[in-house]
Amino acid sequence: MSLVLHISDTHFGTEQPPVVAALQALVRERRPDLVILSGDVTQRATELQFEAARATLAGLGDAPLLVLPGNHDIPLYNLALRLWRPYARYLRAFGPQLEPVLHLDDMLVVGVNTTRPERHTNGEVSAAQIESVSRTLARARPGQLRIVVTHQPAAVLRASDEHDRLLNADEALHAWSNAGADLVLGGHIHLPYVVELSGQARPTPRPMWCVQAGTALSHRVRWGTANSVNLIHWHAVPLGRTRTCKVERCDYDAKTEAFLTASEQTLGLA
Repeated sequence: MSLVLHISDTHFGTEQPPVVAALQALVRERRPDLVILSGDVTQRATELQFEAARATLAGLGDAPLLVLPGNHDIPLYNLALRLWRPYARYLRAFGPQLEPVLHLDDMLVVGVNTTRPERHTNGEVSAAQIESVSRTLARARPGQLRIVVTHQPAAVLRASDEHDRLLNADEALHAWSNAGADLVLGGHIHLPYVVELSGQARPTPRPMWCVQAGTALSHRVRWGTANSVNLIHWHAVPLGRTRTCKVERCDYDAKTEAFLTASEQTLGLA
């Protein structure tokens, strides 16, 4: 059994110390095998914020860490840096890859940089990125859980969030599903949810799930939610057996100053 901790939108610079301590306690208790941070590591992409993020994440233990940039990780007010070296500070903290790939015994995780310096918030996946991710997924070993990570959401639940949805998402999801993807993880809108993509208006050709995380640490919670993180439970099974994984959402509880299980959902996989 493997356990993945999926966090997003930490927004260092707006983090809350009690919530940081609660996340550290959760990691000590659950001991995840992999930590994924799906973007917006910092609030304003300053050197101090990246240093704080790197130090905190390094303190989460020895599990492999996959980090992606979000739109907040590109300088907003330093126009020269945004134009000429938009990822310099991010790469100094977490480089050298903007699109990391992790090959673990029972999981393949593919990061996709969906940020664009010329845009303020909107994310995009290009045709070249769609093809590259598809090729990587096609090389997955039998039995691996195949995860794609973006920052902006690949699917949304509410019409009001459609403007935040990843551009070219439908083309990407169709191609990645064909290539064998099981989960697409994201963040950006600070709203945790799980969506089965083969049942949507533009269905994927095989079962695939969009798993969104809320803001892990920031005071910038939205929509009446709490700070939250996801724990993904995965157990590889022999070929021919039914494949499933479980997503456990943990919300921060201010009374106990701890992340507590808020929901559990078993996802059927192809």
